[in-house]
Formats: sequence, structure tokens, C-alpha cells
Amino acid sequence: MTEEAELPEAPEQARKVFGEYFPEAVRYAELLADAGVKRGLIGPREVPRLWERHILNCAVLSEVVPEGVTVCDVGSGAGLPGIPLALVRPDLKITLLEPLLRRTNFLLEVVELLGLDHVTVVRGRAEEMLGKFPPVHVVTARAVAPLDRLAGWGVPLLRPYGEMLLLKGDTAEEELDGARSALAKLGVVETSVLQVGEGIVDPMSTVVRVEVGESPGGVRFAAKRAKAARTSKTRRRR
Repeated sequence: MTEEAELPEAPEQARKVFGEYFPEAVRYAELLADAGVKRGLIGPREVPRLWERHILNCAVLSEVVPEGVTVCDVGSGAGLPGIPLALVRPDLKITLLEPLLRRTNFLLEVVELLGLDHVTVVRGRAEEMLGKFPPVHVVTARAVAPLDRLAGWGVPLLRPYGEMLLLKGDTAEEELDGARSALAKLGVVETSVLQVGEGIVDPMSTVVRVEVGESPGGVRFAAKRAKAARTSKTRRRR
């Protein structure tokens, strides 16, 4: 029987990043290291590097999220990057979107325990959400799927001129190059690869930014969007 890995003490950078919400960030790390591991949301080997590889790596995404916007974290899982982002940025209204029941239960517990009133948990698949909640300014995701597939799920959830901010690894540039044709069909007008978290995480976090024009999802989703809008109006009249 192997010993359970211990959660290391929070690094000084965490105090700097989370500020007054540092105690809540520590509590979140403890929940991930305990219930998160027991429920299979985080691998036990990840516990010693929870701060640097997971929590801080996600929190620095806040550097490129505009002020006061709505955010949908697609495939939120154990709450990464949505929960760290929520702790750093109480100005945001964040939806954690996750299809699996055991994960949404964990997220609901975390949101309640940490008192995150600006965070909502929704159980469902991104591809089924069109028209079920208002389009958002920003969609976030981390290690959920290849870029072209992820964009197919997330871009239709955006408002016109919104953006996806996706935490990716070393192959971000290659992945972006391979997905350009699919992104163009989804109404994407601009893409870029950014490095965030200087002085906080090493290596810095890589973010793929995907910006849409006036028609998120492109022609492919225009009819679905119009149908969803009509259905929503009909429901409101009843």
C-alpha cells in the first residue's frame, strides 16, 4: 500500500496572485488533494505539484481576461481553470460547464464552501447548450480536447466578437496551424498564442486566443442560433 502524497505548502507566488482570497485558494488546493483524488478528478501523483502545475498555472489566465465579462469554462472537470480564475477575479460572472455528475457535484460543493457567489455550475455538454443560456464574452478550457474539436464546442457559445482562451501545452502553435481551416469555418477572424504568468509560473502558461467576428460558429451554426432564439422567445411568452 503506497503512502498518500502530501500537499506542499502554498508558494509565496500564490499569496501574490490570490491576495485576499489566498485562504480560499488554500482550501481549494486541500479539497483537490483530498476529495479530488478520492473521486478520481485529480491523479494522486499530481498532488505534490498542484500549486505550480494546476492552480497557479490556471490562475494566471486572468492576465488576458477582460474586466467584468461573462465566462463559460467548458469541460470544467475539477474546476480548472474556472475556480482559480474565479478566486482571482470576483468581477467576472463564471459558468462552470461539465457533463459528468460526479464532477458537477464536486464543483457545487467547492463553489458553496468557498462562497463563490459569482460562479454557477451547469451540468451538460457544450454542444447541447446553444440557446439554453445567454452567449458569453469568453470561453475558457484546459486540456479538454484537440483545438479544432474544442472550438466546435465552444465558439457557438460566444457572443459576437467574443473569444476563447485555451490553456495549451508546448505544441500550441502546431495545433493552431492544423486547425486554421476548421476555425475559419466557425467564424474565427483572429488567432494568437500568448505566454502568461511571468514571475509566477515557470515555464509560463501557454494560452491560445481564438477571436470570433459577428457570427460565432459561422454559417454552420447560424440556423441553429436563429432556431434557439425563436424557441427562447416562445418560452418567454408562455
